[in-house]
Amino acid sequence: MSRVCFALLGLLASQTSAFVIPTTHIIRAPKASTTQLAATTMAADVKQKPHGGKLVDLMVEGAAAEAAIARATSEVELSDRQLCDVELIVNGGFSPLTGFMNEEEYKSVVETHRLPNGLLFGLPVVFDTDSETIQPGASILLKQGDRPIAVFDVSAKYTPNKPLEALKCYGTSSLEHPGVQMIAMERGKYYLGGQLTGLNLPVRDFNCKTPKEVRAGLPKAKDVVAFQCRNPVHRAHYELFTRALDAPNVEKDGIVLVHPTCGPTQADDIPGIVRYRTYEVLKEETANPRIEWAYLPYSMHMAGPREALQHMMIRKNYGCTHFIIGRDMAGSKSSVSGEDFYGAYDAQNFAKSISKELGVDTVPSLDLVFTEEEGYVTAERAKEANLSIKKLSGTKFRQMLRAGDDIPEWFAFKSVVKVLRET
Repeated sequence: MSRVCFALLGLLASQTSAFVIPTTHIIRAPKASTTQLAATTMAADVKQKPHGGKLVDLMVEGAAAEAAIARATSEVELSDRQLCDVELIVNGGFSPLTGFMNEEEYKSVVETHRLPNGLLFGLPVVFDTDSETIQPGASILLKQGDRPIAVFDVSAKYTPNKPLEALKCYGTSSLEHPGVQMIAMERGKYYLGGQLTGLNLPVRDFNCKTPKEVRAGLPKAKDVVAFQCRNPVHRAHYELFTRALDAPNVEKDGIVLVHPTCGPTQADDIPGIVRYRTYEVLKEETANPRIEWAYLPYSMHMAGPREALQHMMIRKNYGCTHFIIGRDMAGSKSSVSGEDFYGAYDAQNFAKSISKELGVDTVPSLDLVFTEEEGYVTAERAKEANLSIKKLSGTKFRQMLRAGDDIPEWFAFKSVVKVLRET
């Protein structure tokens, strides 16, 4: 079946490969850009440095907050996705950004996965609007309901090349891809760029620590291995990220930071608040001193290789030295044919190619299977020893969950199953 593409909307895009790594062209950063750094003091003994060298902190209070609010001439209520982006800009998760990208920065990231100064950056961070009246020079109060979150000083307004953005960032212009559908059908006609001034962090059902707060709780001068997920953690996941500490490129006294995304994801994913509850009960059940837990207010794009870079960069800002790259990370399937948009190892290979430059080591996830004889082992070990592998598909698990059937403990933690059944 042919895929529905931007072409059906009267838009054109070249169907060349989007994940050929381009030759790097280092360009001097513009004098005024959203990558000008607002630094915050941080402990020098945390092993990992932030992306760009300094951690951004745009939060103000008192007279500075009052002055920022006073200069705003209009208000905008943020969508869930925009709220995540604003939070990660003002708290430093998107360091070195200090605002939404201008057109030069947007084009550079789309075409080269780099900022204009050559610094790696996976996906554009933009503010969309359909407003014809908002123009450069405007100051907008960004809100979550009645809560003021930030003031946005608009310095740029431009019409994005969405077909090119889709092709370069998502590897396809097909509307069967949820990320492409989002930029084509959810985002507005224009993108705005400019600086942010942070007033309040969003109110959520779960606490999302800032990079500064996470760093303050990490052990000093030790490796920190990040595990990214957007689903409940089951036994195989737990085995995967605890065994990552035995990887040859991880120091023996390293720890794991389990750092799930709790913002918008795919439409059929488990809601963020439910995922959060499963993580909290699992944290209590396992009580593993080598595991730290924190939650990331990030909205998933399902952008495969590009999103792997985005996640690695963000976790670098949170203090992580290593990142676990799973098979088909941030992958997505066609909503029509069910075909994968990315190869199983596309994200891993891309991550390895930029790992040294980014300063974040990759830890490929082990291909683990459960066997009757030896419990969880690698698939290679199971094959070599002719072990009996037990399997339970996600579809079968959901059916058993709904029916109230007993879920085997080799597959899922009892505490997690209990939360899923209650919700």
